[in-house]
Amino acid sequence: MRLWSLHPSLLDAKGLVACWREALLAQKVLSGQTRGYTGHPQLVRFREHADPMGAMGLYLAGLWDEARVRGYNFDKSKIIRPAEQGSTAKIPVNQGQIQFEFGHLRRKLEIRDPAAGEKLQQVGAPLSLHPLFTAVPGPIELWEKDARAQRDAMD
Repeated sequence: MRLWSLHPSLLDAKGLVACWREALLAQKVLSGQTRGYTGHPQLVRFREHADPMGAMGLYLAGLWDEARVRGYNFDKSKIIRPAEQGSTAKIPVNQGQIQFEFGHLRRKLEIRDPAAGEKLQQVGAPLSLHPLFTAVPGPIELWEKDARAQRDAMD
């Protein structure tokens, strides 16, 4: 499960669709509708939010907005608790995490969609984030499973 902190406009078509599906699964986990993935590290920041379902609703709404811009037909009725930007407190995300995700996405696109990877290379700093998130100073997040070995090597 990958719930990107990066703005959905940075994702390629497959990445956006996959993120939508994974966020819908995360929503089911947070609402108690499934027993799978309950310990998934990507859910930590949503669980720690004062309103986890509101945060997930805003996350899904951001993905839906990007899908609509691209002419995709995501089913907005699947969002259990739709939330509008400004109605839910933003989740802080460390700048180290943002850089990690950007590198991770670049590597994925080099293989999956080289044209999208080329386009991503042109993106400058500061990186655009999903509307739910706000950048704060700090290293890769502790919950980031894919970066544990990288963090351990730095210690």
